[in-house]
Amino acid sequence: MHVLITSDAVGGVWTYTRELVSGLTRRGHRVSLVSFGQRPSDEQLRWMRELRGLEYHATDFPLEWMQDSAAGIAASMEYLQLLIERIKPDLLHSSQYCYGALKCSIPKLVVAHSDVLSWWHEVHGSSPPDTPWLSWYRHIASVGLRNADVVVAPSEWMLDAVRQYYASPARGSVIYNGRDPALFSRSSHKQNCVLSVGRVWDQAKQIRLLLARSQSVPVKIAGSDQHPEKASSAIMAAGSDENVTLLGSLSVDELLALYARSSIYAATSRYEPFGLAPLEAALSGCALLVNDIPTFRELWGDSALYFRRNDADALADSIRNLGANARMREEYGHRAALHARERFDSQRMVLEYEELYREVACLGVAA
Repeated sequence: MHVLITSDAVGGVWTYTRELVSGLTRRGHRVSLVSFGQRPSDEQLRWMRELRGLEYHATDFPLEWMQDSAAGIAASMEYLQLLIERIKPDLLHSSQYCYGALKCSIPKLVVAHSDVLSWWHEVHGSSPPDTPWLSWYRHIASVGLRNADVVVAPSEWMLDAVRQYYASPARGSVIYNGRDPALFSRSSHKQNCVLSVGRVWDQAKQIRLLLARSQSVPVKIAGSDQHPEKASSAIMAAGSDENVTLLGSLSVDELLALYARSSIYAATSRYEPFGLAPLEAALSGCALLVNDIPTFRELWGDSALYFRRNDADALADSIRNLGANARMREEYGHRAALHARERFDSQRMVLEYEELYREVACLGVAA
């Protein structure tokens, strides 16, 4: 099968794309990949070099959640339309909502990784302001979702959010994201420390919870402090707490080493449709200490420890208790690793997408 996949290089969507494209090509499928938004770095492109059956197209067209992107989105839709006519794929797999509305003769699958409206509700606890840009965004997202042959989400929570804030798709499906366990290792000498990975500037990641209180064990925070649409830095000072270290953006190899050495991973997000970083930590044998939000309950069940939702005091207390109990850290590290390997393996994800592709192709194109 020849699949045209769209992606972007901001955050976890690129990691998801790497796992999916790698798995599909290794199973003999042909993939044409188009990226939108910022161009991937050389490091982000490294994984492509050994793959056969992959054709990559990098573009500078904006992403639909970016301000003042209407003209760019219209141009990108024209570009994608022409590309489909030229390369003639069997199916479109879009990581953006708007391309579900393309007029083409192939089935269209749209993946709901995240969105502006559900982000706003979870971060601000209220409805977003009624602005012309947001009305435009809601419209193009809804039209794309309604016109897709199938909409996939990485969690039941995210699929429900799509239905609540936009439109009920003709067909909805949940396929959990996956990572290759072989990429991760566990050090034989785990350090009694906390690791957290995420965009420091993103309010949804809520890194401030770790900075708001003095911590009883060393805390390391890895992630970009630079908003993709803002020139100024969004870095937050850690104050006088010498136990907290902001590491900034790290390479893949540096992150893998941090995961391997750390015994605790703190997932502080108040909005998380899935969360690849906790999965990577779990595959590295970290005990998961996570914010008590519905997505994490759905994904991790009793294989993680939960702190009271969005509460810095509860987080600090949980870190203190877990840091003082080596046996509990070991037990929950084992639980998380076992759960991750059983439910969130990338091979399982690829096989589920492959099966869905075949089903959608057999059903034909939505009218």
